[in-house]
Amino acid sequence: MKPSESEIPMTHAAPSGTEPILLAFSGGLDTSFCVPWLKETYSRPVITVTVDTGGIDAQGARLLAERARALGAIAHHQIDAREAYFNQVLKFLIMGNVRRGAMYPLCVGAERVLQAQTIAQMALRLKSTMVAHGCTAAGNDQVRFEVALRTLAPQLEILAPVRDRAFKRAEQLQYLKDHALPIPPFGAAYSVNRGLWGVTIGGRETLTSEASIPESAWVLSKNAFAAPLDPVRHTLGFERGIPALLDGVALAAVTIIERLEALAGPYAIGRGIHVGDTVIGTKGRVAFEAPAAEILLTAHRELEKLVLTARQARVKESVAQVYGDLVHEGQHLDPVCRDIEALFSASQARVTGSVKLLLRAGSLFIEGVSSSYSLMAASKGVYGEAAGEWTPTDALGFSRMLALPGIFHQRAGAQEP
Repeated sequence: MKPSESEIPMTHAAPSGTEPILLAFSGGLDTSFCVPWLKETYSRPVITVTVDTGGIDAQGARLLAERARALGAIAHHQIDAREAYFNQVLKFLIMGNVRRGAMYPLCVGAERVLQAQTIAQMALRLKSTMVAHGCTAAGNDQVRFEVALRTLAPQLEILAPVRDRAFKRAEQLQYLKDHALPIPPFGAAYSVNRGLWGVTIGGRETLTSEASIPESAWVLSKNAFAAPLDPVRHTLGFERGIPALLDGVALAAVTIIERLEALAGPYAIGRGIHVGDTVIGTKGRVAFEAPAAEILLTAHRELEKLVLTARQARVKESVAQVYGDLVHEGQHLDPVCRDIEALFSASQARVTGSVKLLLRAGSLFIEGVSSSYSLMAASKGVYGEAAGEWTPTDALGFSRMLALPGIFHQRAGAQEP
């Protein structure tokens, strides 16, 4: 599914014969600074491109367009890539139960390759050979964007002023103030990225490992524990590993993700702070809120436990870590990812069923899972209670045979001093 585009026309036209610079625009401090700085430094018009991979409502889209205009962009394009993002990336993260460091669900970084791919396509369409981004030299996104851009469109010239000129956030903020240009909502205090799979928040507290960000800095779960909501139950349905039903109503996967975020965000479900290894080799720390990802990954994992064999689960788990690393590093275009995705897809043939959810302040509890492909229901035995397709004598023999390797090892070593 290709992303769909909506363009917000500007009042100005590009100077004749002057090639525009396409800027990947999020509306945050870095990309807001880039609009006037690129225009001033290169004496070229700037076109902003926002690739919507979630978290932008109608009002947010309007504000982004207005901000781009106020900053000096001659045109602003917003491209709805949510469905493409799910089909190309998120569904495989769900199928693989992919988390980084056993907790972080790749909230925002997973979307960067798709965003770069979309911007490269837009550059070709607008006959521009210059694209820009607002990534720093110390983060992962610079690598993700540029690996994808160089892979897909090596002829493009890539501009990265924040990285290449080493601009600090305070300097960018002062530049905007000096030019009487609009300041993003969070200013220089926090860097906030939001997408379909969650929100990441970086600030002075995440520069070290000791402290949490303040309650006021959380986006989806602010003050969730000051006045906790009452517990609530929901039912989530999967079809072949894809989220398909919420409370018995069939919905598109993207809609389910957005509704789960709205339902679970106020409970602070999926809130955390992750310490991990960056692409460039350093340790990094980021706060995140991923209510929909937390529910979907946890629920999917529990349903898989019911319907997959032990070997299916073990083999899939072994490649899921590799897949997560590749996505994290911006290597999603590598053909090995298609191979892993093929394995994921094949493994989901029987991952169909429903999961009962209990949402409480700060926690998700899976109350039960059911599936017509249940391996538990397929057995005549009852764990811990009664034998089924085997007899007590079979069980005795099995235990004896299973002990043989240990017996032989002990026997062979009996003569050791």
